[in-house]
Amino acid sequence: MTGFWQTLTGLGDKLAAHILLASAAIALGIIVALPLAIWASRSQNVARAALGFASLVQTIPALALLALFFPILLSLRAVFGDGLPTLGFLPALLALSLYALLPILRNAVTAQTNLDPGVLEAADGVGMSFSQRLRLVEAPLSAPYIMAGIRTAAVWTIGAATLSTTIGQPSLGDPIFAGLQTQNWVLVLAGCVASAGLALVADALLGLIEKGFATRRRSFWAGGMVAVLLGVSAALLAQFGGRDDEDTIVIGAKGFSEQYILARLIGHRLEAAGYAVEYREGLGSAIAHNAVASGAIDVLVDYTGTIWTNQMARKDNPGRNAMYEAIVRWEEETAGTRVLGRLGFENAYGLAVESEWAQDRGVADISDLASCAPNMVIGGDPEFFERPEWIAVRDAYGLRFAATRNFSPTFMYNALRSGEADVIGAYTSDGRIAADNLTILDDPRGAFPSYDAIILLSPEAGQDPQLLATLEPLIGAIDVEEMRRANLSVDREENKLGFDEAARRLAARIGF
Repeated sequence: MTGFWQTLTGLGDKLAAHILLASAAIALGIIVALPLAIWASRSQNVARAALGFASLVQTIPALALLALFFPILLSLRAVFGDGLPTLGFLPALLALSLYALLPILRNAVTAQTNLDPGVLEAADGVGMSFSQRLRLVEAPLSAPYIMAGIRTAAVWTIGAATLSTTIGQPSLGDPIFAGLQTQNWVLVLAGCVASAGLALVADALLGLIEKGFATRRRSFWAGGMVAVLLGVSAALLAQFGGRDDEDTIVIGAKGFSEQYILARLIGHRLEAAGYAVEYREGLGSAIAHNAVASGAIDVLVDYTGTIWTNQMARKDNPGRNAMYEAIVRWEEETAGTRVLGRLGFENAYGLAVESEWAQDRGVADISDLASCAPNMVIGGDPEFFERPEWIAVRDAYGLRFAATRNFSPTFMYNALRSGEADVIGAYTSDGRIAADNLTILDDPRGAFPSYDAIILLSPEAGQDPQLLATLEPLIGAIDVEEMRRANLSVDREENKLGFDEAARRLAARIGF
């Protein structure tokens, strides 16, 4: 329990970021919903259109809605300039505001349309103007019902805000996603408890305001509002008090252990050189690359094969060095992104099976797998089966499996051990390959490209001589065995290390 409480009490910055995001999204939802509800209460066509749109938004999974705003904002940068944020707070705010819209709008429209006609006629009879009737009659009568909708929206939004981690917005989703990746259930539990606790507190305070409106007791609704404002103010102070964002280097990381460790390794070096550092973790491959190219993050570890197939849409395989050199030129020419160099190891995709199974059936390479595939289930990470690399391998070897299943990277290995999958799209620098006695099947036709780990710098960061000098010693410094050891230390060992400690030990082993 000591570890849990230490973890929970260490989430202050994530809690503050979560409060600011959720409160801003709810506030924006209210600002949009209330005028729209007034209009909708006076027009059936507007009511049908508004409620239909809000209901449609609710059918879109929150994770997809959050991710969709990144490319939308990226496209809008051409119109509004490079100052438009594409990652983090803004896309999360817009997506969550849409998600909060339905309960507020539906309750407000219902309250407005069900007001006693006699009361409204009396207001008109005494000569009230539209604004007077709205302010003195309709608003007080509708307020308790509207507050009920806001309470529902608040609980939904606080829960959905944990998913904003995937688009680079710090939140209580950070420990949840990191914990799921490494099966650190203390982290997962701490993030869930903090998020649930925040939702309960918000619901209680908004319920106090609702009760105050319903009973016409000013002390209730005023007290609730003051408490809400104090909480938001405290979060603002915690987030921005004494902080200078202009001097902060933002390091991006995708959603698996190696990326978390390497981000911390880079961050520790930059902090030692006097830089302030922030992390944007749990990003998808496309979002992460576009973020560093657009300057939304400053530093990213990416992989040559991922850029070659996903970003450059290349299907050929010219070889490791030729591919690297072409990527360096392409990054510079298309976005001004700088490739600092290769870290020294490759983290390739490979098809992995249990070694004993491969030996029993004489399966040594992917071509041997083709005859067995129709009776097998293949597992991959959430993006594997949509990646061009998988399509190239599937077509090159004529692979036709009985079923494909998606797992988070951690559970993908568990699925192979438990028999939920027979073969997985594994990562060759993952320590669990040796720990689980797995075999990576050879790829004699070269369908998988090389995946050298490289450091990418945003156009602005790439012009910073001190930053370049700080990170250049990492180039060529990490071999695959050291990376596997670091990965295993957070993924599987009995006494799991945190990402910071794993990065420090890796740094010590490679001579820093």
